Amino acid sequence: MQTNLPTDLLATEQGKTADKILRSCVHCGFCLSTCPTYGILGDELDSPRGRIYLIKSVLEGNDVSKDTLGHLDRCLTCRSCETTCPSGVEYGHLLDIGREVVEELSPRNPLQRLSRYAVRKSLTTPWFFNLTIRLMPFLKHSKAIQFTVDELALQQSLKDQEDALKSSVLLLSGCVQPTLAPNINQSSIKVLNRLGLNVIETPQDQCCGAVDHHLSGTQDAMHKIKANIDAWLPYLDQGVKAIISNASGCGVMVKDYPHLLREDAEYSAKALRIAEHTKDISEFLLSQDLSIFTHFDNQKITFHSPCTLQHGQKLQGVVEEALGKLGYRVNPVKDAHLCCGSAGTYSIFQPKLSKQLRDNKLANLLEVKTPIIVTANIGCLMHLQKGTKTPVKHWIELL
Repeated sequence: MQTNLPTDLLATEQGKTADKILRSCVHCGFCLSTCPTYGILGDELDSPRGRIYLIKSVLEGNDVSKDTLGHLDRCLTCRSCETTCPSGVEYGHLLDIGREVVEELSPRNPLQRLSRYAVRKSLTTPWFFNLTIRLMPFLKHSKAIQFTVDELALQQSLKDQEDALKSSVLLLSGCVQPTLAPNINQSSIKVLNRLGLNVIETPQDQCCGAVDHHLSGTQDAMHKIKANIDAWLPYLDQGVKAIISNASGCGVMVKDYPHLLREDAEYSAKALRIAEHTKDISEFLLSQDLSIFTHFDNQKITFHSPCTLQHGQKLQGVVEEALGKLGYRVNPVKDAHLCCGSAGTYSIFQPKLSKQLRDNKLANLLEVKTPIIVTANIGCLMHLQKGTKTPVKHWIELL
């Protein structure tokens, strides 16, 4: 794609990045067939190719239409287009730039700004979020799993061993998961303990920064990211094996730290080290001996692969492979590459589209009768469960 970005913009790292991404697009249109919003709305401006044109126009100094931000907001940032694109267009990074520039040129109205601020602060402030859920317990997905005496004894022995840190992993607890579905982290700890690993769980207030990053809170996101790097690096220095994420949305954000801090002389190398040590729990477990866990004989199961796992982290088929090693037979799912409509806070700000995507996804997930649906992200789990009576769990709970 030919571009004509202003010289002053091209002198910035943001401008250089945008220009490089724009030039890599060849207008082929392969992305249209895998874009969930284009599939529903049929408007090319609600497709990756259309949004790329909108962003290009804005960056080249043309007038910003009042509808431009709406088309960008309707993007799920599922990155399915990136998986499809034969030219390797980094659409997600371009979208971040586009949204930031458009918001500067055409600011949101006060009500929109207030609602986005309220949502991101309520989700990432543990005392407030926990109090809210305590007052409205029906919002919870499940309760914490109790550890047996033997399991607690194993935990303690792993902590007490002489080389405990060198046999440890750092588990990202998440900002909402410990409250909404504490069983996920408890299950992860049990599994990792049985593999002989001491688990150090991060505090709930160490949010990965994704919510702020996607809701116009760039400065708050960067503050959280740098604080996380400062908190987690000492563990790696002392020999901790890996940083484990059991929420694929958090995992893709942490793995994107090097890009977000690419201009920061103090943090760019540190961010790269954090990202290199961050593993989705499925990615990590595939390198372990899973024979100690219960093996099932061709038990059918339905897996919903989150966009943040298959498109964001490029880990398509990894959970399925882990489940296969345990003897499960994973049911094929029609249009498995399409988003369920959760997409972080998308279900809050785009409820109609989100519900339609969820209904479509559930119809495909339940096409083959299944006693349970498993997934790999708290957002997808909560969103899908609202639309079905079939239990939706995190796949780690099966172990």
